Amino acid sequence: MRRFIPVLALLLCAALFILLLSCSSRSNNSMQMATVQVSLSDPATCSTPQGPFSHVYVTVTDVRIHQSASASDTDSGWIDLAPGLAGSPVQVDLLGAATQCFLKMLGSSEIQPGTYQQIRILLADNSATVSGNQCGSTANCVVLASDPMNPRPLRLSSESKTGIKIPPGQIAGGQFVVAAGESKDLDLDFNACSSIVREGNGTFRLKPVLHAGEVAQQAAISGTVIDARTQAPIVGGNTVVALEQKDGSGVDRVVMETVADSNGAFSFCPVTSGTYDIVAAAINGAGVAYAATVITGVQSSAALGRVPLTAALTPASITGTITTSTGSAGTTADLTLSALQSIMLNGGNLLVTVPLATQSASTATLMTAPGMSCAAKTNCVSYTLSVPAANPSIGAFSISGNQSPAPPATGAVNYTLEAAAFVPGSAGQADCSPSVLQTSQTSTSAPLTVTPGVSVTAATLAFTGCN
Repeated sequence: MRRFIPVLALLLCAALFILLLSCSSRSNNSMQMATVQVSLSDPATCSTPQGPFSHVYVTVTDVRIHQSASASDTDSGWIDLAPGLAGSPVQVDLLGAATQCFLKMLGSSEIQPGTYQQIRILLADNSATVSGNQCGSTANCVVLASDPMNPRPLRLSSESKTGIKIPPGQIAGGQFVVAAGESKDLDLDFNACSSIVREGNGTFRLKPVLHAGEVAQQAAISGTVIDARTQAPIVGGNTVVALEQKDGSGVDRVVMETVADSNGAFSFCPVTSGTYDIVAAAINGAGVAYAATVITGVQSSAALGRVPLTAALTPASITGTITTSTGSAGTTADLTLSALQSIMLNGGNLLVTVPLATQSASTATLMTAPGMSCAAKTNCVSYTLSVPAANPSIGAFSISGNQSPAPPATGAVNYTLEAAAFVPGSAGQADCSPSVLQTSQTSTSAPLTVTPGVSVTAATLAFTGCN
């Protein structure tokens, strides 16, 4: 019996040691986790009164994140960032009023520290039941400003249900990094105005354009657009402001876009850390266009003060045609069309995207279709872009509170048009080979030079090797 008591005590001590070690291990593992809060935002240009829509509703069912940029929707390793959405999907008006920068806080979750290179947002099928549904019998819809009592179903891509992919190229810095014990805010910017395709039969389809990145709760870039001559807000019309960043091909791409209010004020919020260019263009109530103003080297959370725009008389028009073909037959593609102007920056050439103030957008969204006017073995679409007939006004960001860009340069006003092709019904999957085309020539092979009040026809952008 005396021998048994020491043995029992030893066993109890060992068990207690293992229990304490286990608890310590669980505690340490818990300490190692990071917390991510995910939100949704959308500074928009296409809402009434300038734009054609009163509301764009989407119903979000999940947000997931993965460390691999190439992970498929069926691969293991996906982490649910908004677990509460599974049982209670959230319908969000992408053109709604933001609260402290955000349209909606979608949820939060603890995740393992590390580097994440892919995010996916999932939307409800249109047949899903939605609490407090603003779309009637469908889960996702648009409401036209001209017909506010009749929501129109918004058709989804197949990826909307398996997860709309946000790859590294659409994540600020190319990745989302969290360290042990950190708490970070991850924002998904849903560019509704660039995501809606109006099809030939009058229906609407979602071609999602998304960006994501870490944000501070109140990180914002703000300013006030004014007329350079009067030093007062631009009267009537519309002012579109784009937040842009240079990509690897030497083009400033639109990250976010918004419209200035009647006093000229604008704000991008929330903004991920980084350096941006602000590009603004306007047309006033009398139909006078303003040259684009480009302010370079703007940091997140910057206050620009006054941003002057120079009046440039009547806008010019650029017309043209885009065709898509498999090589042996016509085929349909979604398109994004941009008007680019060249500026010198740090001794090099940069093409900036000039916002289309008349269209209340930074870029145009189009779709090719069969037609009698199409070239043989192609589908096609015609377009007309209204653009400033002036060179840009350019200046480096000043921390003084007001900006003083140089006046627009005199001489020829040249544009480059760029079209990007996407597979219809996909969540932004590139189509055709190559998937991006540019032209800086007219249909007669002259430079694509514009003058006030005159229409010029650009060379045809002909995509081949399309699906």
